[in-house]
Amino acid sequence: MTLFPLCNLSSIPASPMRSPRRSLLSLARLTAAIAGSLLASLGSAQAPQPAATPYTWKNVQIVGGGFVDGIVLHPTAPGVRYARTDMGSAYRWDAPAKRWAPLLDWMPYEDHNLMGVESIALDAADPARVYLACGTYTNPGTPNGAILRSHDYGRTWQRTDVPFKFGGNEDGRGNGERLAVDPNDGRILFLGTRRDGLWTSRDGAATWARVSAFPDVTEKLADPQKWWEGGAGIVFVVLEPASGAKGKASATLYAGVSLMGRANLFCSTDAGTTWQPVAGQPTQYRPTHGVLAADGTLYLTYATSPGPSWSKDGAVWKLNTKTGDWTDITPFKPATAPKPFGYAAVSVDAHNPRALIVSTYGHIVTKALEDEIFRSTDAGATWKPVFAGGGQFDASLSPYVLATPLHWMFDIEIDPTNPDHALCTTGYGGWETFNLTAVDSGRPSTWSIMARGIEETVAMELVSPVQGAPLVSAVLDYGSFVHWDLDQSPPEGESQPSYLESCCGIASADGKPEVLVRVGKISAHHSGANIGYSLDSGRTWKEPSSPPGAGWGNIALSSDAATWLWAPGRQVASFTRDLGQTWTPTQGLPANTRVIADRVDAARFYAMDLFAGKLFVSGDGAATFHEQPLALPGGLPKREGHRGDNRGGQDRLYATPGFAGHLWIAAYDGLYQSSDTGTNFARLPGVAEIHGFGFGKAAPGQEYPAIYLVGVVDGLRGFFRSDDRAATWVQINDDQHQLGLVLHISGDPKQYGRVYIGTHGRGILYGDPVAR
Repeated sequence: MTLFPLCNLSSIPASPMRSPRRSLLSLARLTAAIAGSLLASLGSAQAPQPAATPYTWKNVQIVGGGFVDGIVLHPTAPGVRYARTDMGSAYRWDAPAKRWAPLLDWMPYEDHNLMGVESIALDAADPARVYLACGTYTNPGTPNGAILRSHDYGRTWQRTDVPFKFGGNEDGRGNGERLAVDPNDGRILFLGTRRDGLWTSRDGAATWARVSAFPDVTEKLADPQKWWEGGAGIVFVVLEPASGAKGKASATLYAGVSLMGRANLFCSTDAGTTWQPVAGQPTQYRPTHGVLAADGTLYLTYATSPGPSWSKDGAVWKLNTKTGDWTDITPFKPATAPKPFGYAAVSVDAHNPRALIVSTYGHIVTKALEDEIFRSTDAGATWKPVFAGGGQFDASLSPYVLATPLHWMFDIEIDPTNPDHALCTTGYGGWETFNLTAVDSGRPSTWSIMARGIEETVAMELVSPVQGAPLVSAVLDYGSFVHWDLDQSPPEGESQPSYLESCCGIASADGKPEVLVRVGKISAHHSGANIGYSLDSGRTWKEPSSPPGAGWGNIALSSDAATWLWAPGRQVASFTRDLGQTWTPTQGLPANTRVIADRVDAARFYAMDLFAGKLFVSGDGAATFHEQPLALPGGLPKREGHRGDNRGGQDRLYATPGFAGHLWIAAYDGLYQSSDTGTNFARLPGVAEIHGFGFGKAAPGQEYPAIYLVGVVDGLRGFFRSDDRAATWVQINDDQHQLGLVLHISGDPKQYGRVYIGTHGRGILYGDPVAR
């Protein structure tokens, strides 16, 4: 073994009860704060950091909204279970509250790569101990990953940085589990990586060493650009409890590797010191999951792709670890299906080693059922379909899922403390049943949404109309949602029609707030327009008869809603004045330019090319735009370098509610304001970095709207509110609510202090000032 001595061991507070509001900043965060302070000062004396005002934070309920790619249950402690998501945190089941509790909301922006969780492991002997392998991407520009460990169910954490990357949001993220704790000695852990072999820890995950004797499992692709043809590294590690004793390391381990055409299952019989390929194994597929039954049978699922990328074939096999005999127990051969598919996951009843379930991926059963679970009670000799055999679904917690086929069941679990309780993951959360064994007697199993508390959407735009629903949201990978009740997933589901698979823009009109228009990308499962509108505050929706473009882009409405201006991606903007029946290309505006409307003057629209120093203004209802120079104090920003996520609210132009001609530029590296239709801009002091920007109801006694900002103000990173036109700021979040990467922020024009936060994978949150 080669010891890795450069571990960075630091304590990370995660409990509001056990950590101060401002904890010690990490080196990266401190460096960014200092740099932000120097930029903000512009040569003047350092301003004091903004005061803090306490807020309460809750998720706007969509429920799920993203890929829950793994669930881990403690083998003996009832109710102790965790879920991981591909880009939006890990969660612990809160049994008294009957909901999942997020574990990583304390994650600072500088570490937002750690919000993607590749694997979770629990200590069989100590239910309070939990370990997370964190890291979202493996590309060269992404930081290395980290192992987080907790001894108190995830309330507080310690961190060890590792010299490799995790791919929490890459192909194979549903395989697992890569991280495993020795059930006989909790100080020992093993970790399978994507590109860096097998690693082990002998001190409870504080330090890690590479297992040098593990075989080279590097996969070389004929065409590295075709990543979907490759595997995902070491995808699971399983230890045999019977091969050790309490306090003595388990001698026998298995490691599954996402390889095809060569050995992909390896075994160690000396506690991980040496490894050999298992004889007789199938190599025509890649393993996706492996579990060890109480009788020593190892069950494995296989596919030609680690998934979710499409699989051309797959199978289910079992290995008698005592005799070395392999048996093909595939429930339904993919080769006989109309469309090829793979097998995703397997789970075995902890108390009945002959009872198990397996899941498919890409197996088209019906229009509403893109995958199936098969159940066996005779060790795979015979199988019954769980869903097609009469499964019943209750989607009342998140009605929107009924419009999306059941898919991506890359983890399925039978509760080791209750064989009737089973859970499965999906691309929008997951399902659970409490009568799984009904399938055995030919009765239907009943499934309900299991994702209450999990919120993984990515907000592309947030609109709080001056009248009507509190919030209307545009969501990536889904459409849009109208929330009349922030604490309930909309009973009507997504806004339809049009049937968008991603909504990238939404707009309302301050002078006619019942009008809403949204744009995006049409779903592959439907035909129709990439734009939809509502004339009744989002209660019902329609499609224009003749949309002008291919979708994406953004939409702006004149203050009286008479003119809609749509700038589709990479196309020239067009406007309509007849509810989308006819469209006319606007003149004088370059293609692919974001547009906004004046919030008071119905004839005025604006657009900006920030880096070229150009402001475009229309005074005739978007028919023509006139270019005028855009000059900023200190000069124009430069396009090169990192300027935040391009889906965020930075480097954008904003119009002020209630004030005609008042414009704001929320540049990534500064805030600017004009009160004369953009002729002159002044830089506001103290603001060094922006990721999101918006307006809300004015403070009592004030006329100008409250301003909200995500970024760095006077050297402090956070979420901020200003009640005096950005002259002074208060911080409205704390160290327990940093949320990794935040893309958007918007106040509520109907309720002073209410604010909405759109995150990159932790859903949408709303905050209110704590009553004094």
